Amino acid sequence: MTVEYQHVGEGILVVSLNRPERLNALDSQAKHELADAWQRAQDDRAVRAIVLRGTGERAFCAGSDLKEIRETGETVSSQVLARALPGVGHELSKPVIAALHGHTLGLGISLAIHCDFRIARHDTRFHFPEVQHGMLSGFSAITLPSLIGETAALDIMLSARRFEAREALAMGLVNEVVDDAYARALELAAQLAAHSAKAVEWTKRLLLAERNSRLQRHLALVDQARKDVMLDR
Repeated sequence: MTVEYQHVGEGILVVSLNRPERLNALDSQAKHELADAWQRAQDDRAVRAIVLRGTGERAFCAGSDLKEIRETGETVSSQVLARALPGVGHELSKPVIAALHGHTLGLGISLAIHCDFRIARHDTRFHFPEVQHGMLSGFSAITLPSLIGETAALDIMLSARRFEAREALAMGLVNEVVDDAYARALELAAQLAAHSAKAVEWTKRLLLAERNSRLQRHLALVDQARKDVMLDR
């Protein structure tokens, strides 16, 4: 089991990416497991706030497992990928906090972008390498401009340059840069879990209504783009 699901406190769920020997890179099985975890969390009445983290000291998530993709020549469907991202493929009205550290690449950034809060440890290093490998981050391309603006989104996604936590904070990609992102994420989760669950869920739904509508409108375009890019490799 690559994705772990653990209640750690009153109303708090921790979803852990547990493949540290591969920098928590996500293979097809892990993407299905993540999709199941988000659906389970939405249906779990005991869950009021969620923390997403990567195990090990080196990485939050190094993106998709490129070794698997090279060996099989295949990637998961757009529908599976959408469901692996919190709140994209199916509703997730509970707040999600990403605790980031180390390598946060490609799909790892996409996971973080679709969480509601992003807390980064000082050593977090970001990178969208997809265009270098004949791939793309379709859902992030739809969501990212609303978070950091078109200029910054075009910069980091098309240049594939690397950047660190302080720059991510300056551009608005992360909320905080701290010494211990996981501890801070748990602290924030406890604060959120103490609020009215219904009020939090509806506030999130309303705040993200336009973004979620935009994602749903462009699902077919993202699917077309992913297939076209794969055919061109």
